[in-house]
Amino acid sequence: MPEKTYISREKKTMLGYKTAKDRLTLMLEENAEGSYKLKPLLVYRAANPRALKNVTKSSLPVIWMSNTKAWVTLAVFEDWFFHHFIPEVKLYCRDNRIPFKILLVLDNAPGHPPHLDDFHPHVKVVYLPPNTTSLLQPMDQGVIANFKKYYTRRTYRMALKAVDSDPEMTLQSYWKSYNILNCIKNIDASWREVTEVNLNAVWRLLCPQFVNDFRGFDQEGINKEILSMLVGLSDKLELDLQEEDFEELLESHGAELSNQDLIELEAQQRVEEEEEEETPVPMKKFETKLLAEGFSLIDKAIALFELQNQNIERCTKVANQLNDTIQCYRIIFDEKKTVQSSLDHFFCPVSSKSSKEDTHQPSSSSCIGVTEKEVTFEAHSSDDEDPLMIQNTQYSTVRVLSILLNVI
Repeated sequence: MPEKTYISREKKTMLGYKTAKDRLTLMLEENAEGSYKLKPLLVYRAANPRALKNVTKSSLPVIWMSNTKAWVTLAVFEDWFFHHFIPEVKLYCRDNRIPFKILLVLDNAPGHPPHLDDFHPHVKVVYLPPNTTSLLQPMDQGVIANFKKYYTRRTYRMALKAVDSDPEMTLQSYWKSYNILNCIKNIDASWREVTEVNLNAVWRLLCPQFVNDFRGFDQEGINKEILSMLVGLSDKLELDLQEEDFEELLESHGAELSNQDLIELEAQQRVEEEEEEETPVPMKKFETKLLAEGFSLIDKAIALFELQNQNIERCTKVANQLNDTIQCYRIIFDEKKTVQSSLDHFFCPVSSKSSKEDTHQPSSSSCIGVTEKEVTFEAHSSDDEDPLMIQNTQYSTVRVLSILLNVI
């Protein structure tokens, strides 16, 4: 939040307030044509924050790394270069049937190793002259600035939506609950907002021969539009902010944390780790019932839109796009139903009475009868041998399921 807001003024007196000093470093990468955005590298101060418990790091829309200062160090950059950058661009070249010959342009940031040019025969690394980043570095000509504006706008929209939808939610409580997972989701959505024209136009100072036509790119118009929208959102949140307040906020993102800030973050991290030990986070998993409920809600939403819309072509397009988007969840739903159906074949429900009567008799059926009180296991040998039967064995249904799943 900008320093002018009442939240920033009260941050020192708010118990548990943390977002004011929380920090991460984000590294954005794209190609000169503007057609390809690499997955951003994100460096956070904690390796396993509570918000990401039971979340597979490789499934995040960012490359997740960590160190106590949330910096892109030499080791972090080398890890990214060898294990992420080279494999990713190699795959991109293969998929697009273009030669794997890469020119990587870097500025002289402290975290950029000076010796990368010798490590791969098809990746040429060049460094911009010192003190020219603001003049030549393409990402500094509008990409990073626009991304930060998109991110800030999206964050304020989320805050407004949370406050409007919940009468008991205040802006302070929303901001206190804002965590690194919310941040990552916003980063992904904001990075998608940066247009191909924007990504290509910023190369005009360094390599104008790469630029298709930057006349259609209006950086000043983008700035004015987004700042105006931010002011409007702040009015709805009763923050009374002006464009210069947001410009000051965006400029402050590059400031280094003081030693006192780092000490406070380290203390906060210890508290969070203690809380994590006391309150474990439940493991996420898909449930057939909840998946079916989600599909039902989407179908109802599509029906509501169609009820109000005379444009059938538009309705059909939206419905098809939504169904295509959630197809990955339908595959999971179908697989879970198939597994459940397969398990059902292992069990033949029988009454408690019949189970007791049949306990001492060999069964001609190959199913296993499961009742709430007892389970009888029966296995048949060949015709020449007596049947092997285990009688009156008491097992819980859960134990039987566990045994069957282990066998499967």
